[in-house]
Amino acid sequence: MFQTRTGNFPIGVRRGWGDWQKDLPGFIHWLQNNDFSVVDLGRDCRNDLPAIVQSGLKVGSVDLLEWQPMLGSDAAQRADSLAKNAGYIADCSAHGVKNFFCVMLPQDPAKPRAENFGYVVEALNGLAPALEQAGAKLVIEGYPGAGAQLCTPETYRAAFKEAPSMSLGINYDPSHLLRMGIDPIRFLKEFAPRVFHVHGKDTQILAEDLYEYGWEQSATFKKNPAYGASAWRYTIPGQGQTPWAEVFRILSDGGYSGAVSIELEDKDYNGSEDGEKRGFLAGAQFLSAC
Repeated sequence: MFQTRTGNFPIGVRRGWGDWQKDLPGFIHWLQNNDFSVVDLGRDCRNDLPAIVQSGLKVGSVDLLEWQPMLGSDAAQRADSLAKNAGYIADCSAHGVKNFFCVMLPQDPAKPRAENFGYVVEALNGLAPALEQAGAKLVIEGYPGAGAQLCTPETYRAAFKEAPSMSLGINYDPSHLLRMGIDPIRFLKEFAPRVFHVHGKDTQILAEDLYEYGWEQSATFKKNPAYGASAWRYTIPGQGQTPWAEVFRILSDGGYSGAVSIELEDKDYNGSEDGEKRGFLAGAQFLSAC
């Protein structure tokens, strides 16, 4: 089975949106035949979990059932969303799921960030009892678009101060940190105790384009690459700036015991079954040497 050289972390994939990945029996068969042992699933995956468990694959994470409704200004809606998520955590945990993935996307990104941050803290403290009872973790990814909260050291640090339960943690994805100009190694050193799941995705910084356009403005004439912007693009591991061997050393030294799931968002591989399979395999082969 694919695993990292440093830390011996099992390598899996995050299930994507291609038709071949939607075919669950066929997808499971391909994973098993190609030495993957872990799979991440999307939202409301309860119908898929029995087949995954029966196959012997481990679940790296599943997406939390609802995101935005628990981060809105309507108190009744927030309470209803938290109750639905708590029930979902209990249902999935019965199948052995331990990590629940989400991005803290506010229902109304136009509201002041400080106001939306308050809804985030309320939601985290509301979810913690259900997570603790299930022996599970919330793994929050710092995708920085759509007004998302908890993307930067500032907001992760503040959230964990206001919501201290150790059931609340991070889905470490260095690709998002790199595109924001945040040092992924310094981040990991600070937050390693809160990292409960890892995405194998990278970002290539386009140096010449960074000079031409900078971080803040979109290019006027250039057409941005798929899965990217004027000065950066997402890639499979090994084709970006992340020093993966150092990442795995820090995780190993910190006692990390989870998996690394490749999230495929790369213009050179996405868009066809053959390309996506090659992308998953190329990423896994690189990570297994790190």
